[in-house]
Amino acid sequence: MRNTTLVAGLALLTVLTANSFAEDEKEAPYADYKATDAEKKAIEEIRRLGGSVLEVAQNDKRVDVAFHLADGKVEDKHLAPVKQLSHIHSLNLRGTEITDAGLANLSGLKGLTRLHLEKTKVTDAGIAHLKSLESLEYLNLYATAVTDACLDNLASLKKLKKFYIWQSKISPDGVKKIKSAVEGLVVVPDPEVQKRLAELAAKRKAEAEAEAKKKAEAEAKKKAEEEKKKKAEEEKKKAEAEKKKAEEAKKKEEAAKKEADKKKE
Repeated sequence: MRNTTLVAGLALLTVLTANSFAEDEKEAPYADYKATDAEKKAIEEIRRLGGSVLEVAQNDKRVDVAFHLADGKVEDKHLAPVKQLSHIHSLNLRGTEITDAGLANLSGLKGLTRLHLEKTKVTDAGIAHLKSLESLEYLNLYATAVTDACLDNLASLKKLKKFYIWQSKISPDGVKKIKSAVEGLVVVPDPEVQKRLAELAAKRKAEAEAEAKKKAEAEAKKKAEEEKKKKAEEEKKKAEAEKKKAEEAKKKEEAAKKEADKKKE
């Protein structure tokens, strides 16, 4: 009976494992992807220009392209070969000289998931080239000149999950607008979140101060009671000492009186 149960368990485990692998294959559509000749040529050109091209994972042949660590100036011309990469997953252009014109090369990258544009020279006009990036989940526009005007072009990106806007010109109203357009979007920094955090911090500070005040008052009360008790004990000792002194004086007086009476006799 035990062996039968063990065999059945192993069979079930085998089925579950097979199903798991099947699910992994289903979730990795690029596991067997073969780059076209045009894509291979584009990758060689990107590397020649100082960019990095790496596969996402062993079972994911999509590529992550990065120019932010390239030696020398990275300009719009560097993005020309990128438009050939239909299997691109992420593109990092942080701190480069890329402008609005360069972003025109990205408009056809339907599979692009992550895009770093922080500290580049892009403006609202360039963001218009991103509205067709239907798979985009992450967009970083930190320290760029974009304003609320760029948000209409991002409202169609329903898969967008993270949107970074530090030191940009996007207003609190703009943040509300894009969050209402894209469900579940996390904007960093988010004025509403910052307000709640500030209120929570203020509440915690007030509670800590109230607790500290309560503790200080309790300690002061305890100290006052101890001093009062100490003073009462000192006064009691003093009174007892004075009483003892008076009793000794009285005894001496009575002894002297007796001595005087004896002499009279």
